[in-house]
Amino acid sequence: MLFRAFADGRFALNGQTPRCALGKSGVIAAADKREGDNRSPLGTWPMREVWYRPDVYPDGPVTALPKRATRPEDGWCDAPGDPNYNRPVVLPYPASAERMWRDDAVYDLVVILGHNDDPPVPGLGSAIFMHLAREGYPGTEGCVALAREDLEAVLALARPGDAVEIVAA
Repeated sequence: MLFRAFADGRFALNGQTPRCALGKSGVIAAADKREGDNRSPLGTWPMREVWYRPDVYPDGPVTALPKRATRPEDGWCDAPGDPNYNRPVVLPYPASAERMWRDDAVYDLVVILGHNDDPPVPGLGSAIFMHLAREGYPGTEGCVALAREDLEAVLALARPGDAVEIVAA
């Protein structure tokens, strides 16, 4: 199944179009994506794995996708010069890395999207996830963000091999 996130803030979900948030600076061609540009990369990105907070989802989310419980020491390297760029790391980490266990609930449920990961090219963008939206759907740092109920619905439908397409219109 192909799920679509549109630059105008719509998400195609089983015949419905709930809201979503994309990059606070808009969208950009994947070839032009750069680390820290706050843009979501246009293109089709495989849904690799679901990470979830076990204190929020004790039995894990309902999904056929591979999943793992997030741990307080989990991070994601966003330092282009580091050999683990755009890879999970254990915190504390000597290079810049995003904390995956957050207090704001945004990463209670995270789908790792396959952007710039096979292999990662330094500087072309890291940590492109589908995660929970903040209230009011403010822009992300380049991710796709959905309301909790909508992301849970996506996960219930998703199967290995499914993808998210970020489209301009």
